[in-house]
Amino acid sequence: MSIYVGNLAYNATEGDITEVFAEYGAVSRVTVPTDRETGRPRGFAFVEMEKEADEDAAIEALDGAEWMGRELRVNKARPKEKRSGGGAPRGNFGGRDNGGNREFSRW
Repeated sequence: MSIYVGNLAYNATEGDITEVFAEYGAVSRVTVPTDRETGRPRGFAFVEMEKEADEDAAIEALDGAEWMGRELRVNKARPKEKRSGGGAPRGNFGGRDNGGNREFSRW
């Protein structure tokens, strides 16, 4: 299982987060997602601990706690939802196929 840690200070590092959660048990992994365009942290993290009882203790103690000037949101992480394809449909993108030559309609 994994723990979601939200409302993190943007300058919180994996090491900082590991140090806080290590008070409740052995931390297996900390992941701090970053923005694809800017490379900056997105303000949340995922923490994995070796024992579920340690995860529960950390959630109980840290949810709502103030850390680095922010009130943390700490809970069990939900499984990643499948995303729909979205975007434009595959194929001729609104144009018509004219024997291999594509003419695109005007919008």
